[in-house]
Amino acid sequence: MDLMEKITALAKRRGFIFPSSEVYGGYQGFWDYGPLGVELKNNIKREWWKSMVYMREDVVGFDAAIIMNPTVWEKSGHLKAFTDPLVECKKCHHRFKVDSVEDKCPECEGEFTEPKTFNLMTEVLLGTTEPKEKSYLRGEITQGVFVNFENVVNSSRVKIPFGIAQIGKAFRNEITPGNFTFRSREFEQMELEYFVRPVDVESKDMFEYWKEERMKWYTSLGMNKTKLRFRDHEPEKRAHYAKYATDIEYEAPFGWSEFEGIHHRGDYDLKNHNLSYKDQQTGEEFTPWVIETSGGVDRAMLFFLIDAYFEDGERIILKLNPKIAPYKVAVFPLLRNKEELIIKAKEVLKIIKKGIDGPVVWDDRGNIGKRYFAQDEIGTPWCVTVDFQSLDDATVTVRDRDTAKQQRVAVDKLSDYFSGKLK
Repeated sequence: MDLMEKITALAKRRGFIFPSSEVYGGYQGFWDYGPLGVELKNNIKREWWKSMVYMREDVVGFDAAIIMNPTVWEKSGHLKAFTDPLVECKKCHHRFKVDSVEDKCPECEGEFTEPKTFNLMTEVLLGTTEPKEKSYLRGEITQGVFVNFENVVNSSRVKIPFGIAQIGKAFRNEITPGNFTFRSREFEQMELEYFVRPVDVESKDMFEYWKEERMKWYTSLGMNKTKLRFRDHEPEKRAHYAKYATDIEYEAPFGWSEFEGIHHRGDYDLKNHNLSYKDQQTGEEFTPWVIETSGGVDRAMLFFLIDAYFEDGERIILKLNPKIAPYKVAVFPLLRNKEELIIKAKEVLKIIKKGIDGPVVWDDRGNIGKRYFAQDEIGTPWCVTVDFQSLDDATVTVRDRDTAKQQRVAVDKLSDYFSGKLK
């Protein structure tokens, strides 16, 4: 099996990611996140929110509606510019993005038609009577922030420069979903719109600042720096709104692939929505420029899984950073049929749960070796075993996932021990 097959199999086997509607054959481009997947995904979002909002004085949060007045998408340019050129095979009639194929169809080696444009916006019909009103599922979460720019300024104490952060679902009518969750029709974004004065030097400096900040965030959570790179967009290939654009790419098994974009959007959006900013101290009024960081939650999660995957003989280990690992600690009774061990292990479980921020799981399946194997495979950083010595001296065995080393720790010190590790 190649690495992507292994990741896909592991994700399903251990409850990270399932094909959506699988009992009815699935639905291309849509995925469901299982018990472990939702924890990992939420942890990634939580760490992003901490770094973007809680740790800064110049950023506030937001959560816009998924469906907005259709005029938003007309003014933003998405109804005209949010398109992909496609070709169709004359033989098998499969469609492909122009930039993803060579001269012949990869399915049957047939010839292609001339490229045609295909709008990525997903239409929805609203109302209970005919004719129904046509609107759209948002193709990006950005526009909800822009149309609320004045609401945020007027209702809070923000002053230029400042940012608005948002995490939410977006939808694109992708014609060729693929590479597991990398290219999906429903996905989640984590975005920052940072508003600055319309000054070339200042805005370019802020663009470079956010590039470095976003790269540092991924490496701080353990992603291999040698697997990451910036890729600047050539002027003719930039989005319709971008003055400058850079992608953060990861070297995936299917090639270097973008999972976060840093864009200098200029005043394109606020000007199209006829919005401006007035400095209350100087009276100066202007249209701010915007520096945007736009990351894919699903893509980040996929690359964290790939990056953390490690094989040691028959042993599979997900070396996830403890901050984003689905479970922080697993607690075992040495034997599942000894009541005194179970009672003590349940006490230890409660102590750890009260003392740390994050899920702690109980595991008494099979023997200790199989439990270690299972917890390594889902990325649990530490396993705690309650044995007969625990009944005598109130200590337990703590095993480290990455090194497999074990040490005895007093039960009353466990909360401090794990809290320190998680920090």
